[in-house]
Amino acid sequence: MSDETTTELRRGWTTGACATAATKAALQRLWGGAFERDVGITLPRGETPVFPLALAEVGDGWARVGITKDAGDDPDVTHGALIIVTVSKSADGVVFVAGEGVGTVTKPGLPIGVGEPAINPVPRQMMTDVVAEMAAQFTQTPDVTIEVSIPDGAEIAMKTWNPRLGIEGGLSILGTTGVVRPFSCAAWIASIHRGIDVARADGVPHVAGCTGATSEKTVQALYDLPDHAMLDMGDFAGGMLKYLGKHPVARVTIGGGIGKITKLAQGAIDLHSGRSQVDFAKLAGLSGDARVAQANTALEALEIAGPSLAQKVAQNALAQVQNRFGTPDIVFDIVVIDRQGTIVARAGV
Repeated sequence: MSDETTTELRRGWTTGACATAATKAALQRLWGGAFERDVGITLPRGETPVFPLALAEVGDGWARVGITKDAGDDPDVTHGALIIVTVSKSADGVVFVAGEGVGTVTKPGLPIGVGEPAINPVPRQMMTDVVAEMAAQFTQTPDVTIEVSIPDGAEIAMKTWNPRLGIEGGLSILGTTGVVRPFSCAAWIASIHRGIDVARADGVPHVAGCTGATSEKTVQALYDLPDHAMLDMGDFAGGMLKYLGKHPVARVTIGGGIGKITKLAQGAIDLHSGRSQVDFAKLAGLSGDARVAQANTALEALEIAGPSLAQKVAQNALAQVQNRFGTPDIVFDIVVIDRQGTIVARAGV
């Protein structure tokens, strides 16, 4: 028997999940008259975490709840941060407000408009859904102001890419699934390898590695691939491609948003924001549009230069993959999507 033991890394919860739980708990007090000890929510993929309340306050026409973020075994700079939501009545609908330590968007190219609180679309939808759920439960109109704050958030944000992205004053409320999956290069890459092994053992002729949940959903639907053909590539394009070079599958699709695929096109194989960056000067040269050099994000560059840029990025990414990892046994293709999951470019098909 091997002396080695494998410890499963503990997952955690995003700032968006914490803010959603805090919203629900605060509305239970505002409309229901009492705080509960814990609050449970349902995440986009069906997980049902329960959060203890770390802060519970109430005043005239408002209620406030704080949830301490637990990032599990992920080395997340927001681990242990207190995510505070204050709810009160709004004039019409759900209104989001950036409180202390939550950033405001000041540059274009992000999924939230300039001047808006840095609360991303999925967390906004999660909180809006909770407002509707609680309004129905307590027979209230779903007109609520949600102010999200994070003590020391402005200081914590200096350790992130927020200042460079034009998010000023604090952190972003993030998350597309509500779940923080532990970041471990060795563990994650090992899981990719195991996925390739399983696909090969089952005789799967076509696998796909995608950078995130949205691109994975798009690519899987595009090619009608089974679940076990989907490799959890994330940022580790190199870890996947190197292993495939020695353990080939007949066809390999790489899918992702314009930012990640631009990095791949520029030669990066670790696509994490902390270890590779988009070179906007090179992107401007590729597009033939000098304005791109001043872009804040690859998405903004795409908006400036138009769809032809996405196609050039896809073709360059394909060339990088073929030149560095190509074998006669593998046919590669690239799929580039926007934030809504719409395909904006393909190469190799």
